[in-house]
Amino acid sequence: MGSSSSSYAPKTIYLDVDGKVQKVVFSRHCSPCDIKELLCTSSNIPRTTAIMMVDPEGALVSMDPTMPTNSPNSLYKIVPLSTGQLGEKEDMFQNVLSQVAEQFSRAFRINELKTEVTNRLAMLEKRVELEGLKVVEIEKCKNDLKKLRDEMASRGGARVNCPCKYNFDDGKKVTPRRDVPNYPKYTLSQETVEALKKPTFDVWHWEHNEMLSCLEYMYHDLGLVKEFNMNPITLKRWLLAIQENYRNNPFHNFRHCFCVSQMMYGMINLCNLQEKLTLTDMGILMTAAVCHDLDHPGYNNTYQINARTELAVRYNDISPLENHHCAVAFQILSLPECNIFANVDTEAFKQIRQAIITLILATDMARHGEILDSFKQKVDNFDFTNEEHVTCLKMVMIKCCDISNEVRPTEVAEPWVDCLLEEYFMQSDREKSEGLPVAPFMDRDKVTKPTAQIGFIKFVLIPMFETVMKLFPQIEEIMVQPLRDSRDHYEELKQIDDAMTEGSSFVIKLRKDL
Repeated sequence: MGSSSSSYAPKTIYLDVDGKVQKVVFSRHCSPCDIKELLCTSSNIPRTTAIMMVDPEGALVSMDPTMPTNSPNSLYKIVPLSTGQLGEKEDMFQNVLSQVAEQFSRAFRINELKTEVTNRLAMLEKRVELEGLKVVEIEKCKNDLKKLRDEMASRGGARVNCPCKYNFDDGKKVTPRRDVPNYPKYTLSQETVEALKKPTFDVWHWEHNEMLSCLEYMYHDLGLVKEFNMNPITLKRWLLAIQENYRNNPFHNFRHCFCVSQMMYGMINLCNLQEKLTLTDMGILMTAAVCHDLDHPGYNNTYQINARTELAVRYNDISPLENHHCAVAFQILSLPECNIFANVDTEAFKQIRQAIITLILATDMARHGEILDSFKQKVDNFDFTNEEHVTCLKMVMIKCCDISNEVRPTEVAEPWVDCLLEEYFMQSDREKSEGLPVAPFMDRDKVTKPTAQIGFIKFVLIPMFETVMKLFPQIEEIMVQPLRDSRDHYEELKQIDDAMTEGSSFVIKLRKDL
């Protein structure tokens, strides 16, 4: 009961009103408004006036039931607030509110920044993780390839050298030198795609990586990747291995390989062979063209046989270079990572292999008359369902493509003549130094560009292409006529050379007479 009565006891405070002590008593349950009204009445201040209550030290005292009591010796004082003071208080309050709002804003910005930083860190961690996986995968590929090579070497894959006058190994390995295909993927423009199908294609404007991409495109465009179920990555590795196994000769190099392959692709399109031959036939034609001069040393069969080189001894003087090109081609295909025919059944692969060998061996110019005569006998009654006829056609086609430079525009064809003569002169110089016979058309002291080309165009190129024209009349304007124009061009050059030679001789004779 005592506690109950004390909780309801009134509260007493003492005010200083104009220097007099004023006692104010109020219930503990009064509201702050009631207390403010009571204090104003006790201090003779209008009720609508804003006031504040301070202790003797000037500290604010709350005007609600919780205010502390005082004694007559420690009087509270009621102070009316002026308009200026109210404005200051309001400004202070607004300032405090602004600072609070700014602090909240900063807090939200920090949270946004934290979120952004967290997201970026997560993205970076993901990238690092993916890059790490790529590195691991690449290292795994390298290790797998190393194991394969070691295994092949342990099975006796090393080449045996023959103690002959000229060694063709030169430390060259028939393996891709790059473990992971790394030539960039080029997107061919529509203009390039159309140009690739024509004999007028300029092969001098392309880097090796671009030529690789063009060859890759040809295999996809002809449907060979789908037909032979090739792994696209294996196709890339195979093409890289092909490129690496062409030597940097003046003429017989990777650009010549691309030149012949592009002409084959062009003839397939020009002659509509997709409608006459099987996809297997086209795969054989393209692959033989790509491989036809692999690891060519820059010295022809005549040199190999006369110098009794390792290749001539190995192949009994029978097409030593062409046999070597075939061997290198199938050594590359024997590598699992480069075998574009890996998904072809065994019997079908045997037929493909034999057909490719047949075509590459047909590029030996020593067999030119034999092959062309055989085709001439068939062309008037050619039968695309006859396997022998089709094989003969494919042999003639690869021969046409192999020596087709003069079909191209003069500005494209003429640099090839310079390259070929440079290679011929290298051989003839070597033959002279070794005391071997020298062919007149290779002797730098006897041959000129016009004399080198006129006979070849008149008696080899034009008769062969005109025979093919009987079967495919559409090639006359695009392929045969340029050969006739080239023949006329070089005959004019020869006449100029002859006139200059005759003039020089006349001047020399005149000087002697004088």
